[in-house]
Amino acid sequence: MQRRDFLLGAGASVALGAATARAADGQPVVRWRLASSYPKSLDTLYGASEVLANRVAALTEGRFQIRPFAAGEIVPGLQALDAVQQGTVECGHTLGSFYVGKNRAFAFDSVLPFGLTTRQQTAWMHFGNGLTLLRELYRDYGVINFPGGNTGAQMGGWFRKELQGLADLKGLKMRIPGLGGEIMARLGAVPQTIPGADVYPALEKGAIDAAEWSGPYDDEKLGFFKVARYYYHPGWWEPSAQLSFLVNAREWEKLPKAYQQAFEVAAAEAHLLTTAEYDAKNPPALTRLLAQGVKLRRFPDDVMKAAYKAAFAFYDEEAERNPVFRKIYNDWQRFRSQQQAWFRIGETGIENFMYSQNLQK
Repeated sequence: MQRRDFLLGAGASVALGAATARAADGQPVVRWRLASSYPKSLDTLYGASEVLANRVAALTEGRFQIRPFAAGEIVPGLQALDAVQQGTVECGHTLGSFYVGKNRAFAFDSVLPFGLTTRQQTAWMHFGNGLTLLRELYRDYGVINFPGGNTGAQMGGWFRKELQGLADLKGLKMRIPGLGGEIMARLGAVPQTIPGADVYPALEKGAIDAAEWSGPYDDEKLGFFKVARYYYHPGWWEPSAQLSFLVNAREWEKLPKAYQQAFEVAAAEAHLLTTAEYDAKNPPALTRLLAQGVKLRRFPDDVMKAAYKAAFAFYDEEAERNPVFRKIYNDWQRFRSQQQAWFRIGETGIENFMYSQNLQK
């Protein structure tokens, strides 16, 4: 039995057996609803909410129960933050980048193009100033955020036609939300923000020319390879993608301290397991996709260089006009520079050598 399955099974049985029995011991029985931004078919993304719910139930002997709802069951997937802020639900699971229309600083809670890798993002959140700065941002919306998983480095998406160079992006309609979409627009593309369930039909009907989602495991489930054969890498707009659990601040304050600690522990576990699950499942999924005739391509160099230049020009401009963005960006930049100086020596060197040896076998 896999660890995730064990945790889900154990948490569910405790919740069922103890919810009523423990209500008389003086500790409150708390029932929350969680709005996920993801459909149940994306089992790793949606599954993070199930891990959270079942671990919280286990740690509180069933007295604190969280019921996850998939995207669309209570609110549409891109409205999880609004639902938590307004008290429609007590908590949610989503991606900060979905809400850059409210403030572009929300991108720091997930990822910026050419930004931090998964490990670097987690380090910044917990041992840099990331969590402190982002909680200041969420506080204005009556919400508290907790890291809730990371997909790892993502792919560059599915294209109906092969790209020869930067000029091919002009007028290209692509599903790509967040700041990645803003940068793509500067390169001449026409970005679209489309919920996951609507991406395949839009790509199939030709309403869009390309779409990015995540990595091989989720992309295979969504079937993009059936209607777009060219699979590009790297996903320069998402060198990682941190998910977040969001909690209504008023509801959080009502919780007993022990329940708050249970939630924090459960969120941290879901964060770890989500990343590990993607790392385990993406490689065989990519192998299966290639066996289906998918054509793997690297973005042309002129696209990569133009995107990098456009990204940091955009950040500097946004920092000039947005004091919240500027405060977080300055700290993020310092941390990013330190991390890259170390990873270039401690990680990339050994990884590049090992990968090159594997290719020679």
